[in-house]
Amino acid sequence: MFRFMHTKLPEFIKKMYVAVHDVDDTKTMEVHGLESLHSAKMQSLRTGRIEEAVHEIAGRDDVKHVEVLVLPRVPETMHTVLIKGKDENGKTTKIIMEVINIIHPTEETEFDGCTDIEDRRPKLGLH
Repeated sequence: MFRFMHTKLPEFIKKMYVAVHDVDDTKTMEVHGLESLHSAKMQSLRTGRIEEAVHEIAGRDDVKHVEVLVLPRVPETMHTVLIKGKDENGKTTKIIMEVINIIHPTEETEFDGCTDIEDRRPKLGLH
């Protein structure tokens, strides 16, 4: 029987920092794009691949700071919006559900003029 393992959000972030500091603990590191998540599970295989890429980037002599940005792959995402009314004790008394599409900036907005870009992503639907 197969058990698919997932990496919990705090563990994912910790793994990114460890991947940098295992190379050189004087290098700095930031993770962005996950700030609004309170909890999540990440694909373990992809976590490992990202860890290896972070380690690779951190190992370059011309790199002093590593930034990991997590962006939506599909620029338009659909989200459920919960509008919650609560009483004086904090108990939810009414919820209205709506929906909104959010159009996110694409990864090109983060390239900062860099021309050495290696796209290791699989085609959509094949990950």
